[in-house]
Amino acid sequence: MPDQPLPASRKQDLPNGDIPDGLPPARRRAASTAVAMAITLSVIDGTIASAALPTIARSFGVSAADAIWATNAYQLAVTISLLPLAALGEIVGYRRIYLSGLVVFTIASLACALSGSFEALVASRAIQGFGAAGLMSVNSALVRFIQPRALLGRGLGFNAMVVSTAAAAGPTAAGLILSVATWPWIFAINLPFGLLTLAIAWRSLPESPRGKHRFDALSAVLSATTFGLLILGLDALAHGGSAWSALPQVAVGLLAGAWLVRRQSGNPRPLLPLDLLRIPIFSLSIGTSLLSFMAQMLAFASLPFLLQTGFGFSVFLAGLLTTPWFISTAIAAPFSSRLMERVPAGLLGGIGLAMLSGGLGAMAVLPDAPHPADIIWRMALCGFGFGLFQTPNNRTLVGAAPPERAGGASGMLATARLVGQTSGAAMVGLVLGWMPGMPIGGPKTALAIGCGLAILGAAVSLLRLRARG
Repeated sequence: MPDQPLPASRKQDLPNGDIPDGLPPARRRAASTAVAMAITLSVIDGTIASAALPTIARSFGVSAADAIWATNAYQLAVTISLLPLAALGEIVGYRRIYLSGLVVFTIASLACALSGSFEALVASRAIQGFGAAGLMSVNSALVRFIQPRALLGRGLGFNAMVVSTAAAAGPTAAGLILSVATWPWIFAINLPFGLLTLAIAWRSLPESPRGKHRFDALSAVLSATTFGLLILGLDALAHGGSAWSALPQVAVGLLAGAWLVRRQSGNPRPLLPLDLLRIPIFSLSIGTSLLSFMAQMLAFASLPFLLQTGFGFSVFLAGLLTTPWFISTAIAAPFSSRLMERVPAGLLGGIGLAMLSGGLGAMAVLPDAPHPADIIWRMALCGFGFGLFQTPNNRTLVGAAPPERAGGASGMLATARLVGQTSGAAMVGLVLGWMPGMPIGGPKTALAIGCGLAILGAAVSLLRLRARG
């Protein structure tokens, strides 16, 4: 296979029998770099804007409650478009979806930086979210065609490390930028990096097999309606909204989901990958992923309240105390990718989530005036456990799908992550709403729930030891 992109004359279906086992080494390194850079941009932008929300609110004269839509618009756009874009990638090629997402993300970043009103910023952030979804929906599928099958676990482990590092770097990057420049620069800085990533990706990303089936537009609308209304309803309940307005949204979302499942049943290439969910190892891996991200977000959303309001640490020190979580995840991810060559993924995932559960449980019983060292080791335990779990789980999930269904597997993996995070954040909101005036007891209760979900995830992961692909 030449170490160049396929010419336009060859941009047609690649027969499954002709799928090469990864790219040549030089092109593989370039493609992996492009994927890592794009993932960094999309992940870091989900957190960097949150750190700038107070500044944005003051700049436009909006309330803190309204300002949160600068983040919600991005996350909502990502979530509702993941599965449709993953399905479209199986038809037009993952490379095309990835490059298109990168172009949209970069242009929307410029629009965010130039926004003259808060409404324009929210609209630009939504468009940016659709671009980010193009990157997130197919990145795992692309890794499957970039890396030889023997190195797939390491490739996914590297991606997991990049995601963890980018998530940790977001608030720090925002602080550095805002210390020397105004808020538009947190978006404008994406432009040079986006253009550089596009140049590398254009030359290095591989083509993939393309399906001959049609894109199911109605199912795409039903999928967006299902996830969009469920997220909006849960978010409204979590933030004290009226149940009379939130519950109808949830009900309509569930009805749309039921219609979607019925429409997709029997479809050999469904947008909602019911065919993949019938594979026991795949469905167990999705369940494990969902539970793990719910537990993780229960911690991420409750820890700032516990550390700052409950324990009285400054914002800066609270940020430092959470850093060991991300550092240990970044260390564990490549370690677990090598370890899984000798240890079953179900066992590694079970051990990792048991460690996460232990760390969350240990934080839930912290004394009311803990020493920073007591917090640091607990954070490190949680992060290492999550990193130990994530890479084998992703490798098993993506590897369980046939090559031509890699897009569905990638989209489902990203959807499980976002739905788990959204559900976890909503649960924190509900707990804190039920326990007002308890700055320590409320967050600790949320951490205890996360502890229970993590141990449940460990049990589901261990079931994979007896499951067949």
